Amino acid sequence: MNSLLLRLRSTWNPDMYHGWGRTQGYFEGWYYKLVDAAEAQVFAVIPGISMGKDGESHAFIQVLDGKHCKASYHEFPAADFRPSEAGFYLQLGANSFSGSHIELDLPELKGRIEWQSPTPWPKMLGAPGVMGWYSFVPFMQCFHGVVSLHHRLSGQLQVHGQPVDFGGGIGYIEKDWGTSFPRSYIWMQSNHFSQPEKTCLFASVAHIPWLNGHFIGYLVGFQWGDTLYRFATYTGASMKASLGEQAVHLQFRDRRYRLEITALQAPGAVLISPLTGEMKGKVNESMQGTLHLRFYDRDALVFDSIGRNAGLELAGEVGELMTEEWRR
Repeated sequence: MNSLLLRLRSTWNPDMYHGWGRTQGYFEGWYYKLVDAAEAQVFAVIPGISMGKDGESHAFIQVLDGKHCKASYHEFPAADFRPSEAGFYLQLGANSFSGSHIELDLPELKGRIEWQSPTPWPKMLGAPGVMGWYSFVPFMQCFHGVVSLHHRLSGQLQVHGQPVDFGGGIGYIEKDWGTSFPRSYIWMQSNHFSQPEKTCLFASVAHIPWLNGHFIGYLVGFQWGDTLYRFATYTGASMKASLGEQAVHLQFRDRRYRLEITALQAPGAVLISPLTGEMKGKVNESMQGTLHLRFYDRDALVFDSIGRNAGLELAGEVGELMTEEWRR
């Protein structure tokens, strides 16, 4: 199948690889979050491909150990990066990734984790993924996808040579592709709230280049039980944002619902991020943050809980994302 048809297929299937026919100035990566049932092990595993402006390319797997605040970067020849043309499946050396498993053969992590019944972002007419109609804009700097908001894990990993059972743990998967991460952004995510129902919060606010200017865009998903509540630039929602000494305050609202988030920062580790396709940037991510989430139906508070094991990134001059007034 030629590259044009493969790109068209991937547009309607955001989980799968999008870089067909690309040779320079491009990156793509998936983010797997793995937390065991005891919440003693918290990892992010990030496989991807990097293509520099000069055509130099390599594949990689980054590992973030959230409990010990350590990160490692494993580089592979680009030829070892073998995505499927039929759907979301990636073979990278002796490692493999899909929407239902992750198999690792790395110095610090070895083994296979599986899951059933993932929670994908719903597809809608004109909106194949979390980005809505922006998915069809060819000049976006960075595209985002949510593969699964919540799923239960099974299987075992050797963590630095010691067996760890991840059965009953919780996973989350998202991805990014394009040329570069935004010059400033806030990202946060947690699946660990006190409520017994399936619960996940994902939120991102970013500086988005647009034609000859820019706008502040945001994507938010709050999965509570079987219902996903969405707040995004393209849904007509509005937002507020402010910074404290060690906290980030975000608010989102539409005609019926309002979401208030206070994210507390915590120690983290440095991950490598893309700049015009090359993995030369740096961003600090914590997996020990907490998210105090309040959710209102009209003016009634219906959800009030604190999310644990929260991923949190603040990158660039985040002050330009702040607004004390409601804005779209």
